[in-house]
Amino acid sequence: MLRIDVITLFPEVIEAGVGYSIVGRACAWGLVQIRAIQLRDFAEGKHKKTDDEPYGGGAGLVMKPEPIFKAVEFCLQSAPDAADQRKARIILLEPQGRLYTQSTAQELAQQEHLVLICGHYEGVDARVREHLATDVVSIGDYVLTGGELPALILIDSVVRLLPGAIHSPESLAQDSYADGLLGYPQYTRPEQFRGMRVPSVLLSGNHGAIARWRRKEQLRLTRSLRPDLFAKACLSQEDLQLLRELQTHDTERQSGL
Repeated sequence: MLRIDVITLFPEVIEAGVGYSIVGRACAWGLVQIRAIQLRDFAEGKHKKTDDEPYGGGAGLVMKPEPIFKAVEFCLQSAPDAADQRKARIILLEPQGRLYTQSTAQELAQQEHLVLICGHYEGVDARVREHLATDVVSIGDYVLTGGELPALILIDSVVRLLPGAIHSPESLAQDSYADGLLGYPQYTRPEQFRGMRVPSVLLSGNHGAIARWRRKEQLRLTRSLRPDLFAKACLSQEDLQLLRELQTHDTERQSGL
């Protein structure tokens, strides 16, 4: 069973976010255990202060290292032995981290214990990053109020990969990014809606033709919408043939043929 501890100033956000859908069911089925750890419980003093002004001056407040170190140590105490403690991945969620991707989710889904540290304010004392965290992760190049939403995104993307979390495991192979490409377009009933029709190949019952159309659409969409992903994709000889067909079709359409 995967254990995930989330160190946060707002445990109610985490508890609410993991109680539904796939993650909620995975918790109920015993596939994952998720705890929201209140950081203030590890702060000292009457006011349980978890932040302070930055050395060197500047706007805003910085999260103090002492309560974070203590909270992480508390989470590691639940590990059966010292070896398991060393295996834990301690993940600091902040903008300076490596960009979170599907391959990162797949990597983390193989772990036994994840400890997520949610940042806030102007950031976290750098000693947490330098001497405590095993990983520093960012979910994108934009600014959020805190690390709770990134933590929930990470949890959702990891838990759905756990064996048994999804009723139809083959659907995981069809996800966007599963093989480095975007997913193909999906359609359902009605067959025709306001003059817009479902592609006829999907109604043909020809599974080979459907699979070929879907792969071609993956290639087309990724090349058009995410050229950065397309440039890194590992393409088969069949993929290259499909791309040649797409190029021929585009050329004919542009020439009015």
